Amino acid sequence: MKLAGAAAVRYFAKPEADRTGLLIYGSDAMRVALRRQEVIAALVGPAGEAEMRLARMPASDLRKDPAALTDAIKAQGFFPGARVVFLEDATDTSAPAVRAALEEWKPGDAAIIVTAGSLTAKSALRKLFEDHPNAYAAGIYDDPPGHDEVEAALRTAGLRDIGREAMTDLMALARELDPGDFRQTLEKIALYKHGDPAPLAPEDVDACAPVTIEADVDDVVHIVAEARMQELGPFLRRIEGQGINPVTICIGTTRHFRSLHAAASHPGGPASGIGSLRPPVNFKNRDRMVRQAESWGMHRLEQALTILTDTDLTLRSSSRAPTMAVMERALIRLAMLARR
Repeated sequence: MKLAGAAAVRYFAKPEADRTGLLIYGSDAMRVALRRQEVIAALVGPAGEAEMRLARMPASDLRKDPAALTDAIKAQGFFPGARVVFLEDATDTSAPAVRAALEEWKPGDAAIIVTAGSLTAKSALRKLFEDHPNAYAAGIYDDPPGHDEVEAALRTAGLRDIGREAMTDLMALARELDPGDFRQTLEKIALYKHGDPAPLAPEDVDACAPVTIEADVDDVVHIVAEARMQELGPFLRRIEGQGINPVTICIGTTRHFRSLHAAASHPGGPASGIGSLRPPVNFKNRDRMVRQAESWGMHRLEQALTILTDTDLTLRSSSRAPTMAVMERALIRLAMLARR
């Protein structure tokens, strides 16, 4: 059977002990590994590996001994409790051995957890689990995590009292960070809030969030939008030394000025416009962006977007002009425009 969406998230957190097995597949090995860890931990508990109720098996072992998987699910341990056999990095060449194990499985045998990379709809391995009446197949894709997934990750980290604005910022972080970094950030926040009964606030998220390239680009964008000319040159030298690409700066600046334009042209005014943006603006920047939208006005923001569009085309063209110099010139023009 297939698992997807919210049903998959619920199953990963609380799998059914009487299921034959689960196939988790996807192109992002980190995302697949995190889901596999979650399922296995829920099935065997924290002492499962120490009590030898978890058996790990590389799929390559099945080439030499195709019956090894069937033997492993039938093996009896010394400790009571659910058992899991984890087959790692399976491919369609593993399908015959997996099929035999699925056919031989009986209630009381170990659950079969299989991980794989990208599998097509015609994959023999996928069909085994999708067509099985008591097993599941779950595809893990590169889409940003949804609200349910973030809430499940928060519960796993021990965070339950979350303010609305803090949840908005966590959702933004989940889109920016890869899954492993996001989970580490949640663990850091949980430690930061240990013993603090107050609801999680945006300030707590900001204190624990990692510094990213986007944050550095955001700093440049605010310098330009606020016409702080004297800061622009030194800051550009700094991020150039970090290896940030001029195209990345251009994309970030264009995104910011499009948001300001949408706010400035909103019927309810810039404050309403900033509040209606999706994804939501980080709480730290809301008032700041409202002031920028009010200062610039819709027509000057349209001029700014024209400058940025021309700059983007130049950066992506075959022009021999130094790309950082092209970007710096555009940012200086924007900062001068803001002063008018």
